[in-house]
Amino acid sequence: MTESEMREARLRKLSFRAWRRGFKEADIILGNFADDMLPEMSDEDLDIFEILLEVPDQDLYGWIIERDPTPKEFQSAIMNKLNVYYKTAYTKI
Repeated sequence: MTESEMREARLRKLSFRAWRRGFKEADIILGNFADDMLPEMSDEDLDIFEILLEVPDQDLYGWIIERDPTPKEFQSAIMNKLNVYYKTAYTKI
């Protein structure tokens, strides 16, 4: 498998996980974010996004909508982009 094929497989896997969280509000935000942003993300950004997808839905959703403060260990440029994205995501749907 080429590097390009491996990256495409990773993007598909992350998109699938983002769309199928089991929590509708998180699915909508994370799924659309993944569709819009994954192709431009660096491998490091993908690593961070993958870590965020491991966080329980209610915690991650609270951070995204800024209901709860994002713990220091999860603060990143990707988390900041998710915060901004949330504010515009519902205008697309």
